[in-house]
Amino acid sequence: MQDETWEARAAAAANLCGIDEAGRGPLAGPVCAAAVILPSDFPIRILADSKVLSRARRESAAAIIRDRARAWALGWASPGEIDEMNILSATLLAMSRAYEGLGMEADLVLVDGNRLPSLPVPSLAVVRGDGLVPEVMAASILAKTARDRVMERYDWLYPEYGYARHKGYPSREHRELCARFGPSPIQRMTFRVKSEGPGMPDGPPGPGGG
Repeated sequence: MQDETWEARAAAAANLCGIDEAGRGPLAGPVCAAAVILPSDFPIRILADSKVLSRARRESAAAIIRDRARAWALGWASPGEIDEMNILSATLLAMSRAYEGLGMEADLVLVDGNRLPSLPVPSLAVVRGDGLVPEVMAASILAKTARDRVMERYDWLYPEYGYARHKGYPSREHRELCARFGPSPIQRMTFRVKSEGPGMPDGPPGPGGG
């Protein structure tokens, strides 16, 4: 849950890890989470919530994060796992997998949103953390760029669905293509595709926005 002292706790942590996700809202494709530990001299001026950055700035920042972070890792949950356990549980699983892949133990983990994954170290949820915490901003950028790249590769396999354009999000184009061709092999089958309005998951909402 939200902790009012997260700033003081973060300031005291020698190894502060940020975690965020991308792909919670789409009708197709995996959800991706990233975990990042930054050095004290990281140029945080390049960071922001990934959703407010242009693609060029996200890609540039992601390259710098991968090069200069003390540790970073990605974690994924597949469309099948999303259908099996619901989007919230799958998102938290992807976050746990991202942390497990770091190869470095954190003193404290700050997670964007209001729910926490199962982690072996102290962790706090920070609502809108992707606009407040540099480590979470960095995780947001890595998760978004990685997932976009995967969806563009799926576009090579299933070009009729336009994944390179909408990345699986419930745009009008995506809904119309699903109605025309039926579900693709990476469709989230427990998400309803409405003729009007965005597709809606059957499960509860996940942490943060993505």
